[in-house]
Amino acid sequence: MVRFFLFSVFACAIMMVGCDKSSKTVAHYTDLSQIPAERWDELSKQRIFFGHQSVGYNILEGVQDVQKDHPEIKLAIEEVAEGAPIDKPQWAHAKVGQNRDPGLKMQAFDKRIRSNPKPLDIAFLKLCYVDIMADTDVETLFQTYRQVFTALERDYPETRFVHLTTPLFEKQSGPKAWVKKIIGRPLYGVDDNIKRFEYNQMLREAYGSTNRLFDLATIESTRPDGTRSSFEKDGKTYYSLVPEYTYDGGHLNETGRRTVAERLLLFLSNLD
Repeated sequence: MVRFFLFSVFACAIMMVGCDKSSKTVAHYTDLSQIPAERWDELSKQRIFFGHQSVGYNILEGVQDVQKDHPEIKLAIEEVAEGAPIDKPQWAHAKVGQNRDPGLKMQAFDKRIRSNPKPLDIAFLKLCYVDIMADTDVETLFQTYRQVFTALERDYPETRFVHLTTPLFEKQSGPKAWVKKIIGRPLYGVDDNIKRFEYNQMLREAYGSTNRLFDLATIESTRPDGTRSSFEKDGKTYYSLVPEYTYDGGHLNETGRRTVAERLLLFLSNLD
């Protein structure tokens, strides 16, 4: 009986330790002001690679804007030349492929990851709004994307691959839009954004539950008050870039780039 009692106590103690371990929760930050300096220090010691084109520069400019107001964020942002190794702690970035050819961008990103001397800590690729237009076969494009990243995740389990939804374009408005509606011509930023929405939905379904999806499109279409820049077609709702976030309909102005940058930094701080 005594032996049974001692065994029971011992077993319960082990279970309690296990429970304590499993009950620990990782801090989830909802605002930059909540993030401790230690977390930024951890991120600054990691090797991060961001493959992009022009909107990527906008986002990184936004990150630097935020850093000016938050000196505790000591992430070293550096553009790296093609073939240059990413072998030190930094937020490295570079142009990959070329606009209007998303498949080439994926190939270039894949080559960059595989040619680096050491596995990276974090890596992500951003397509551009011009990579997905009204005539794009988004199902085939997504299958290509899925194949590339499935292979990368298999071959580089140490690397946290982040997935980004494709950015949007502003929906045309004003007198020209009114005239187009009258004569039955399509508005720019409508049919193209519908295709982007369809592609982004595939990304959300595939990666939305992984904590590795940065939903750039949703951020771009959401105003500070939480309302969305949207339009309807054939009874369905779609989204477009908030006009106040852009200077030319697609690229981000100071407001837009800072909005995205703050959310990206918050996302990276919560990345497990």
